[in-house]
Amino acid sequence: MLNNLGNLKTEFLVQNQSSTTAAFYTDAIIAEWADQSHQWAAAFHKWPFTEGRVSTTWASTEEWSFEGYKSDSFRIVQVGGKRLRKLDFANYQIFREEEPSADDRVFSDFGRIVFINPNIDLSGTLTAWGQYIPTAFDITDLTAKTVFSDNEPEGNEAIVSKMLSLARNREKKLTEAKYFEDQAKLKLDELYKRILEEQYAYQTHPDSGGMWERFDVLRGGYEEEITRENQF
Repeated sequence: MLNNLGNLKTEFLVQNQSSTTAAFYTDAIIAEWADQSHQWAAAFHKWPFTEGRVSTTWASTEEWSFEGYKSDSFRIVQVGGKRLRKLDFANYQIFREEEPSADDRVFSDFGRIVFINPNIDLSGTLTAWGQYIPTAFDITDLTAKTVFSDNEPEGNEAIVSKMLSLARNREKKLTEAKYFEDQAKLKLDELYKRILEEQYAYQTHPDSGGMWERFDVLRGGYEEEITRENQF
């Protein structure tokens, strides 16, 4: 079973029909390819197992930087257990310009900087959920695991395919290199598709204003779409 760096290196050598005695395939080179391929595969999709949470004490500061997280990846921010509403960055800037003293519970992000309205009427712990960047391998530790190892081990097969692609590039066999990269992409796409299919049962909470509500322009307020007359 492909589970750690040592397994990846061994599987690469088997599929590549080579050994580390060849100049092209030293231990150091293969470990570097494994690390590059791991980083590539981990960033290929927004995997559920690369989502993380960071917490700190809230202070009335507008700009927050959370090291190790991907650009524009923060989906949920809470302060004192209360959820803030996310605006796109342009609208957030307009809001701050036109309503500099407003206490609306809103935030945005731009690159790796999270912007939170410093005037919000909340206190306590700031908690943010986003997509983190997996750390690089310690290439001397053959037991080091990938982000897929304890979650979706099939993803490690894609890492090996990407390693084979890098090897073919080094040999200037570009057609074969593209073939192996395409195989790696296909494996990751199939894995991600399966994950999305498993999420089909997710439902919108009835109090969250989901897709089954609409605004009644005549009487005001929202009305559940399921009760709309002549809807079928």
